[in-house]
Amino acid sequence: MSTVDLAETAAGLPQAWSSRLLGRVGAACVKVLRMDGSPVEEESHAADEALLVLDGRLELEVAGTEVSVRAGELFMVAAGTAHTVRPGSRGTLVIVELPEM
Repeated sequence: MSTVDLAETAAGLPQAWSSRLLGRVGAACVKVLRMDGSPVEEESHAADEALLVLDGRLELEVAGTEVSVRAGELFMVAAGTAHTVRPGSRGTLVIVELPEM
């Protein structure tokens, strides 16, 4: 096993909001991506999702409530909860989620 430079990996992705699978922990996928300020359409998932901001800020709307997640903070989205990324989200994000079936 080797270490992964998360900021370097995210910076090297060809486009923002296109995640790279880093590995699995049990059934869960661990991904990294680069946020570029663009909004992302509303989505929900069958399982909980963990969103960890490494640097920058993630601006969300979760079930109609605006939420700001700062660098070093983790936000848990409960299964089935509608959430969208609002404009202005920038930085590096790690996502831990179960694959969609």
